[in-house]
Amino acid sequence: MRALLQRVTGARVDVDGETIGEIGPGLLILVCAMQGDTEAQADRLAAKVAKLRIFRDDEGRMNRSVSDAGGAVLVVSQFTLAADTSRGNRPGFSTAAAPDEGERLYDYFADRLRAEGLEVAQGRFGADMAVSLVNDGPVTIWMES
Repeated sequence: MRALLQRVTGARVDVDGETIGEIGPGLLILVCAMQGDTEAQADRLAAKVAKLRIFRDDEGRMNRSVSDAGGAVLVVSQFTLAADTSRGNRPGFSTAAAPDEGERLYDYFADRLRAEGLEVAQGRFGADMAVSLVNDGPVTIWMES
């Protein structure tokens, strides 16, 4: 699985003009299931995200996890993280998981974050979403499992 984490002061996702997921301070996680990904990989990624120390402590150092900082997460499916730009000018997405498997692993990943004790909001898999965020730092981390 691939994930792009952004530390945010707030983020939301709208579908057809309606807000379907919103958080205050925390993490916006754009996630993509790749062909061959498994639940075990989603487990490892969720555990790593939950413990990743990228929030400021009292001394201003990145030494707190999202839960230590009292933050929430907004998980948004983003199959374009599978983009292959090695040939031509049009990206290919053939390495992304099939839609049914991608949706299953996306929901599973969000559930694993909940099992880690995090407050989780989600976008809608396969929908045309408008994502708004205020990146804090900015801090943006790329992860793969």
